[in-house]
This record gives sequence, C-alpha cells and structure tokens, in this order.
Amino acid sequence: MNTNEHVIEVTGLRRVYGGGFEAVRGISFHVGRGEIFALLGTNGAGKTSTVELLEGLARPDGGRISVLGHDPYTERAAVRPRTGVMLQEGGFPSELTVAETARMWAGCVSGAGPVGRALALAGLTARADVRVKQLSGGERRRLDLALAVLGEPEVLFLDEPSTGLDAEGRRDTWELVRALRDAGTTVLLTTHYLEEAENLADRLAILHKGRIAAAGTPAEVTAAQPSRIAFELPEGYLPGDLPPLDELGVCGHELDGRVIRLRTRQLQRAATGLLVWAQRTGLELRRLDVRSASLEEAFLGIAREASGDTAAGGIGENREIGEIGENGENGEIGDAGEAEEAAA
Repeated sequence: MNTNEHVIEVTGLRRVYGGGFEAVRGISFHVGRGEIFALLGTNGAGKTSTVELLEGLARPDGGRISVLGHDPYTERAAVRPRTGVMLQEGGFPSELTVAETARMWAGCVSGAGPVGRALALAGLTARADVRVKQLSGGERRRLDLALAVLGEPEVLFLDEPSTGLDAEGRRDTWELVRALRDAGTTVLLTTHYLEEAENLADRLAILHKGRIAAAGTPAEVTAAQPSRIAFELPEGYLPGDLPPLDELGVCGHELDGRVIRLRTRQLQRAATGLLVWAQRTGLELRRLDVRSASLEEAFLGIAREASGDTAAGGIGENREIGEIGENGENGEIGDAGEAEEAAA
C-alpha cells in the first residue's frame, strides 16, 4: 500500500445543525491509499456527521474535504462512481431475494462487477434465492457489505460494519476488509467495537464532542496510557504495607475491596519490584494480572479526562463503547448524542 498518497484529506472540517449545534468542530486528518482508518467515539462524538460529509451527502459548514482529489459534494459525479458505502441499515425491498437485490443494485452502480462474486465475498452464495425479509440481522449486514463492494470501489466507507454479527461473522468480515485493503482499497470505518478497531485499523482517530481527542496507530494511541498491575492484597495487608510505590515507578492506584490496581509507565520495573518483594516476604499475589495499556484503556482515559471522573472502571473486550459513570458500565454516553441524532 502507498499510504504516502492521501486519498482522503480533511482540513478544519465543521458541521453545524439547526439551532447552532456544532457536531463537528474543526477536525483535520488524512487517509492514505490502501489504508484502513477507523473513527471511534462515544455516541454524539461526530462520527456519522463526519462520514456523511466525506460521502458528499451534505456541504460542510467550514473547512475542506478532498476524496480522490475532488470535493465529494461539489464534484460528486467524479467521486461517487469510485466509492462504496455501507450504511448502518440498507433498507432494501424486503420482498426481493438476495440475488434480485444485488442485480437491482448493480444497475445503479457504475462499473459493477459480477453479482455472484460479490455475494461469494460476503458468504451469501447459499442464500441467493432467499427473500431479504427472511435474512437474519447478521445476513442483512453481509448483504449491505456485498452491495458496497459491488462496484469494486477505490474508497470504501463502512458505518458500523459488524453490528449484528456473531463472533464468527465478525471475524469473517474483518478478513474481507483486510483483503480489500491488501488489494489497494482505502477503507474508512466507524465502529463502537474497540476490539474491531484494534484488530483492523492501520490508524485511527478518537472523536469526542466533535473534536479529535487522539489520533495515530493503535500502538501510538495506547502508548499514551499507563500499563496496569492488579492483584489481591494478601490477608492482613494494606496498601501502605507494600514497598514504596513511587520507587517502583507506580503513578497511581485504586483499591476495589481486596483488589489493588496499580498504574505505571515502567511496567517491567514495577512488576519485577513487586514479585521480588513478594518472594522475599513469602507471599502469594493472588489474581495477579499484569498488562500493557489497551485501546480500551486509552479510550476510557480520554472519556475520564473529559468527564473529570478519575475512578472510572473498564468495559469488556468486545463490548460497545459505553458511558463511564452513574448510568452503568455499558450504558451509552448521551450528552451530545441525542442532539446530533435529533438534528440529523
């Protein structure tokens, strides 16, 4: 892939809805040819608004967009035949079969490839004669993906591509997206699944309230967060009985019942010091968990900084990005989201 060639360029992008709600607040980024770029963010962060502008569905209220060297709104005729779009919900006629739907769509796409090949890529060959209304939710998502790649696009926009898929279907979709990338297709996707972004994206940007809070490769974004060591305090021990945490390179800690969680930017030094101390004192550190920062923790760190909540907990590896706070571990962040959805 040639990521030095910027297929998508965004500079100072803004989008304002009626009533003055600013969903996108001057963001800038670029996507290279043959690159998978992920946009992450809480509900209302501005992901969908940004993608709609990139697709040429609306005129920006400020800034500049270039897709394949053209303005996707004012030069839509030059851009649309070279792009593929997978929306969150396709909305195709329910009475048509899968094959009929694909043939209908092929008639609307410039340079459409063979229908059978697109269905095979999405694993729908055996369901070609089934009506759309009889498909499962995951199968409908695969049909959406098949139609998005029917025109063999140079740029592919994927809005929540694995929503509704089971674990096997999600990984099949990832393999297809990687194969498209390896063949030279540029992919921009939005997702609520942190595991999906960490597995797929070459680079990513985390949006929060219309601004980019962090950007880079997954490794670069996670490197900004401290690693973690967690274990159960031995019976009769308190945090103050541990070796001096600052001497171990620990930059913070939390206590949850008998489990203590240490944060450090010097993981080897901190882990070695704790294990040596435990060995010398003849203690067993039960439920010991030592790990580098993950994309999940980077996202949660950004959300904590924005909310001022320094004691926020984590979410599961494959759960959706949720609110950190009183609404529960896996709730939705709704601050700007409700306004954006209502305005849209």
